[in-house]
Amino acid sequence: MAADKIVDEEETNELPTITVEGRKNLNTIVLGKEELRPLASATSDTASLLRNIPGLNIQGGGGVSSLPVIHGLASDRVRIKVDGMDLISACGNHMNPALSYIDPSNVDTAVVFAGITPVSVGGDSIGGAIIVESPAPEFASDSEKLLTTGEIGAFYRSNGNAQGGNLTATIASENLSLSYRGSTVKADNYTAGDDFKPAGYAAPGREWLDGDEVGSTMYKSTNQSISVAWRQDNHLLQLTYGEQDIPYQGWVNQRMDMTGNDSEQINLRYEGQYGWGDLEVRFYNEHTRHKMQFYDDKLFWYLEGEPCTPSPTCAAGMPMDTEGNNTGATIKAEIPLSAGELLRMGAEFQQYRMDDWWEPSGRGMWPDTFWNIHNGERDRLALYGEWEKQWNPQWQTLFGVRGEQVDMDAGDVQGYSYEKYGTDSDAFNAADHEKTDYNIDITALARFTPNKKTTLEFGYARKTRSPNLYERYTWSTGGMAMRMINWAGDGNGYVGNLDLEPEIAHTLSATFSLHDPSREKWGLSFTPYYTYVDDYIDATRLPDQETLTEEWVYLRFVNQSAQLYGLDISGYVPLAENTPYGNFTATGILGYVRGKNDDTDDNLYNMMPLNAKLSVVHTLNKWTNTIEVEMVDDKTDVSWERNEIQTDSYSLLHLRSSYKWKRVRIDFGIENVFDTFYNHPLGGVYMGQGVTMTGTNPTKPYVPWGLAAPGMGRSIYAGINFKF
Repeated sequence: MAADKIVDEEETNELPTITVEGRKNLNTIVLGKEELRPLASATSDTASLLRNIPGLNIQGGGGVSSLPVIHGLASDRVRIKVDGMDLISACGNHMNPALSYIDPSNVDTAVVFAGITPVSVGGDSIGGAIIVESPAPEFASDSEKLLTTGEIGAFYRSNGNAQGGNLTATIASENLSLSYRGSTVKADNYTAGDDFKPAGYAAPGREWLDGDEVGSTMYKSTNQSISVAWRQDNHLLQLTYGEQDIPYQGWVNQRMDMTGNDSEQINLRYEGQYGWGDLEVRFYNEHTRHKMQFYDDKLFWYLEGEPCTPSPTCAAGMPMDTEGNNTGATIKAEIPLSAGELLRMGAEFQQYRMDDWWEPSGRGMWPDTFWNIHNGERDRLALYGEWEKQWNPQWQTLFGVRGEQVDMDAGDVQGYSYEKYGTDSDAFNAADHEKTDYNIDITALARFTPNKKTTLEFGYARKTRSPNLYERYTWSTGGMAMRMINWAGDGNGYVGNLDLEPEIAHTLSATFSLHDPSREKWGLSFTPYYTYVDDYIDATRLPDQETLTEEWVYLRFVNQSAQLYGLDISGYVPLAENTPYGNFTATGILGYVRGKNDDTDDNLYNMMPLNAKLSVVHTLNKWTNTIEVEMVDDKTDVSWERNEIQTDSYSLLHLRSSYKWKRVRIDFGIENVFDTFYNHPLGGVYMGQGVTMTGTNPTKPYVPWGLAAPGMGRSIYAGINFKF
């Protein structure tokens, strides 16, 4: 068995599971139930469960759909696997990212590779990697009896009136297990710590919003899955079917809202342990039907705000539809070559099909269907090999190579009318759409442990990512169409580029760690890193936009050169132990990242400024209490190309408590105790209300340029879970 693997057999009614808990290569963090559960009642956004990991920040989005950012790289640049599936966002605004398909209550483990990612973990990405797993199947320990177990929970959060619950149930014999998991949440708009705009109607015909109410932040989501598993000796076969239903999710930093996201997932996996090593085979299919439209806080009728019949003079909103079908298969083996020496080998295949179309709704969106992407195809085939060896007690190395072929294509397109969109569609349709990329990844890592209190880890990685379908195949330079291509949350509009090349990132990173011999009492880690990216996919303004300053702009995706560098510091130390009042431990993380475009000398967009979190954790019997201070510096290094908005510094105080008693767990706390007003540096612009489809137009209720999306004010929350 590999040095970075452990077999957990403490619970006799559970299948022995292999986890990566021991792996600590270059800033790799493993979060289990104990670390994840305290935050599950405070958020319905699974990405937010990872917010206390060094080097990782959160880019604001919908209530269940924010994006993790690792060392300044986000979205498709971060490899994310949910229960072994590579999920793809089927949306021009990336409103349905991978982590939105699993509820926080259903996360059993989360592994984050915030430094250099081994090739066995990450491909088609240049940032880190995140692996999220739901609980493993349970089985009865006695062949004569059935195992029946489950958990039911509920929570409430005051800000936004968020409420929801979760239920799991399992019935199992010694060899067969059947389980159900379900969760649901519903929330209204949240409020900021202070007024940030005038109170008034969100838009003609819409509801009243107070000055501190953050429009388009409501959401509702339901996730369900049923799983059947069979085991025999060292073999496990599991089939899981999952469904998601999001009838609405407002979007504070996008011009549109999600008005439907229905997904069905089938996930079949086999795991076996043989005399030569371990084998895992997986097949999955994900079908997504996604819809966007204006929801309650954004103008719907585009004719003096009055209901009317869709026609050349009146528009009934702007419906947008996306359908994605994602089929994948993986096979991987781990083969011990000798004591302390392991070979990992694997192959991956992914076939992705997507259509993105907009039905005619009137006015400029008339009379034909707009095909944004028609018959989009993106297929990946990957092979990798990875060799890990423990040379002696001091030295351990890992070396891996990964090759990928990415084939992309798309069909012909059309606009709402040939008169308005014919020039762009003709040019696109006449071009060659078929593209093939041959990508190579290389990872080399080393760990040096001179003594029991010191560890040095360092390495190099070459990582490659091919463009996504929207970056290559969106084609219209019409203002309305470009404003629909934007997962940055900056309010600007984007158009694709058929000539884009894959991004190639070269990363150097090192982690110097001091700790006690057991790593349980105290520790301090420093991680400097540097990444240079050839053909970084950035954006340049269209010719008529070059002189605009305090306005939204239109941009085209282009390849340029970029570099990112920064530092993560994290640590923990006991303040008091075995006192009558319990144990007290101080923890802290500090992060800094800087991103520059070498071709233009501009700052890269959405870089997190200097930030830190300091906490004191108190434990006494069944109680765990945490006081956390979150501090963020001014964001002044902003992207000129995008007219990015600066944000001010702020400090927040959070309080959390947990109590565990037999089968009951209670979590409660206060986020943003002092109701401080702030703008998160990665929160994007405020587009939560009004006439969001126009530019700056003072004659109508409009969204003014320069208003950042506010963070949430004080929120008191409580959650309870009962195991049965």
